[in-house]
Amino acid sequence: MQVHRGIAEESFVQTITVAGGNLFALAAQYLGDATQWIRIAQLNNLSDPMLTGLVTLRIPDADPNAAGGIAPQ
Repeated sequence: MQVHRGIAEESFVQTITVAGGNLFALAAQYLGDATQWIRIAQLNNLSDPMLTGLVTLRIPDADPNAAGGIAPQ
């Protein structure tokens, strides 16, 4: 998985570009908790944690108090 990092100027949210992968691994890497994948999904209007192709994502600031879990049905 290739990652390019940048910081979005307007909101201090990190922006990354990945080639495939999944939101669980990204949440574990950037947020310290794989169960917080839903925060990345919601910020990027995604419902599927599996990524295909080249995708640019906004990553929220790490928050150890944030709840992780399952996307609302």
